[in-house]
Amino acid sequence: MQTSSSSLEDSPIFTPRFNADGLIPAIAQEANGGAVLMMAWMNAEALRLTLETGQAVYWSRSRQALWRKGETSGHSQRVLDVWVDCDQDCLLLIIEQIGPACHTGAAQCFYRRVESDGSLTPLKP
Repeated sequence: MQTSSSSLEDSPIFTPRFNADGLIPAIAQEANGGAVLMMAWMNAEALRLTLETGQAVYWSRSRQALWRKGETSGHSQRVLDVWVDCDQDCLLLIIEQIGPACHTGAAQCFYRRVESDGSLTPLKP
């Protein structure tokens, strides 16, 4: 039985609301400075492992497998805090980033601003 969002807003119990694919979005924000580094998906197992280990674990939709951030690149994320939004369908991870967060090598995945004409302007280093 699904809990209504209003009772989730008042509940002291963590009850993450996964989407129809069993996933919940997780936003990674740098603890030092507050930069939003990336967004990825978690399934229940990734969330459990993240909470247990203090290291970010995500679900790769393309590989259909757990993805431990930094397992191949060495650019890991130490999770300091996990926050949930009001209706418990989105997570905010406060992290300590080791190395770049983006697979492109950029410090963060949000490194291009969308202009009104549809062009992209990269962040200045």
